[in-house]
Amino acid sequence: MTTLTLIVATDNAGGIGIRNTLPWKLPEDLAHFKRTTTGHPILMGRKTFESIGRPLPNRRNIVISRNPDWQHEGVETVASLQAALDLPQAAEVFVIGGAEIYRLALPLADRLIITEINQRFECDAFFPAIDQAEWVATAREPHQSISNGFDFAFVTYQRQKG
Repeated sequence: MTTLTLIVATDNAGGIGIRNTLPWKLPEDLAHFKRTTTGHPILMGRKTFESIGRPLPNRRNIVISRNPDWQHEGVETVASLQAALDLPQAAEVFVIGGAEIYRLALPLADRLIITEINQRFECDAFFPAIDQAEWVATAREPHQSISNGFDFAFVTYQRQKG
């Protein structure tokens, strides 16, 4: 059974991006993302892939695009989230964005890993609201960024059974 995990960083209002970029610089989060996703398949939308600009190393990069002609060296392209989930997978698969892919994947997810940044930023893309009746925080690691002083926490949520 494959565990579907959504991994994301959000501000206080659930913001995740602006103009297809991250609205903050948080090196600790990028390092956490790399540690957590290395060795696992990652699913993302085309715009997220284009914002990164290259396949992420040591991960199976799967890009969801409605354009059947879109392709990029080093990635697998599929037409839908379901097509991505139908591919042979590892024990855990990570959804890494963007907002539309998160919205589609949230009802199917088993686990969420959210970097909760205790700041508010100008954003035009948002993570969907989490129903607290469905999700329980199972781990919370509070931190303060050395580079910019932001308070943030790495929080793991597990879907409630039943």
